[in-house]
Amino acid sequence: MKSKSFTPVCHAILLALWMAPAAVRAESHFTGFPDSADPVKVGGLVTRRFIDSPHQNFGKPTPPPQITYPEVCTWYGALTFAKLAGKPDLTKALVARFEPLFGEEARLFPRPDHVDNNVFGGLASEIFLQNGDRRCFDLGKYYADTQWESGPIRVHQFKPATRERVTRGLSWQTRFWIDDIYMITIVQSQAFRATGETRYLDRAAKSMVAYLKELQEPNGMFHHAQDAPFFWGRGNGWMAAGMAELLRSMPTEHSDRAAILDGYRKMMTTLLSHQGGDGMWRQIVDDPASWPESSCSAMFTFAMITGCKEGWLDAEVYGPAARKAWIALSGYIEPNGDVRGVCVGTNTANNREHYMNRPRAVGDMHVQAPMLWCATALLRKQVSR
Repeated sequence: MKSKSFTPVCHAILLALWMAPAAVRAESHFTGFPDSADPVKVGGLVTRRFIDSPHQNFGKPTPPPQITYPEVCTWYGALTFAKLAGKPDLTKALVARFEPLFGEEARLFPRPDHVDNNVFGGLASEIFLQNGDRRCFDLGKYYADTQWESGPIRVHQFKPATRERVTRGLSWQTRFWIDDIYMITIVQSQAFRATGETRYLDRAAKSMVAYLKELQEPNGMFHHAQDAPFFWGRGNGWMAAGMAELLRSMPTEHSDRAAILDGYRKMMTTLLSHQGGDGMWRQIVDDPASWPESSCSAMFTFAMITGCKEGWLDAEVYGPAARKAWIALSGYIEPNGDVRGVCVGTNTANNREHYMNRPRAVGDMHVQAPMLWCATALLRKQVSR
C-alpha cells in the first residue's frame, strides 16, 4: 500500500518542479550552501579584510603612487556585496575609505591615461548609485569620458594603429589585450547606470564587439596575445566577467547584444568542458597538467552565476558547475579573509613554462575582487523571463 500511494506523490512533486518557472529551478542551485560557502559570510569576511587593508601596490611594500586597478575592482565588489547583503556598517566603512581622496589623499587619484587607471570611474559611479554623492557622479563621468576623449593629445599625434581605432569609434586606450575589456566595459557600463545616457552603453558594446572580432578563437576562448598562444586563466577571466557585466545592462533590442551574447555563450560552453573535477579552472585553461588558479576560477564562476540568473544559460547545465566552483573557491579562503592560489601579475610570453612557473600569492586583490563579485551575484535576484 505504501509504495502505491508514495509513487504518485513523487511523480507529482517531480512534475511540479519541472513545471516550475525556470527562474525558480535556477535559483535552487544557488541556495543551501554549506556554512563555509555561505555567500553572506564569505562576502563579509573578504570585505572586512579589504577595509582593514592599506592601499595596495602590486605586492610591493611601498605605498602606491595611485589607487591601482585590483584595488578598484575589489572596492567595487565590496560595495555591491554590502548593498545586497544589507550591511550598512560595511557600506559606511567602504565610503569612508574613499573620502580622503577628496582631501589629503588626492594625489592617489589615478591619471586618466590608461585602461587600468580609468577603471577607477566605475568605483566612483557605484558610490554615487548607492548614496547620491554628486562628487562621485562627476568623477565617474570624468573617467568614462576621458577614456574616449584624450584631452590635449590630438588624434594626429597618435600612433597609426591608435589613430585607426579612434576613427572607428573605439577608445584611444584600445590595445586589444584581453584584460582590457573589463576595464573598458565596467567604467562605461557604470556611467550608463549612473547617468542613463546610452552613449556610454554604446561605447562599451562597440568595444566588446571589436575585441570579440579581433581576439576570440573559434572555441570561444582567448589567447593571451597574438604571440602568446596560451589560454591564460585570468586573462580569459577578465573577458568572461566583462561580457557578463555588460550584458546585464544591455536591453534585448540593442543592436550589438546578439553578437556579444553569442561570444559569451561560446566561451561558457568551452569553459564548462575544462572545469576540473575539483571544481576549479586551471592557470592554462585547457591544460589539465597546469595548476588550479583561484582568480580565473572566481571570474568564470561569476560569469556563470550571472548567466544562470539572467537566463542566458541553461541553469540545469551551468548551475551545478557554478555551485561546485563556488564551494571549491570557498575552501581557498584563509581565516583572515585572504584567498590562496592566485597567480601574480603576468605579462605575455610565447612559452608554456612562463605561465606554469608564475608565483602564487595569497590575498592578492586580483582574486579578492572576483570573490566579492561572486558573492554579489549569488545575492542578486533571479531575473524572470
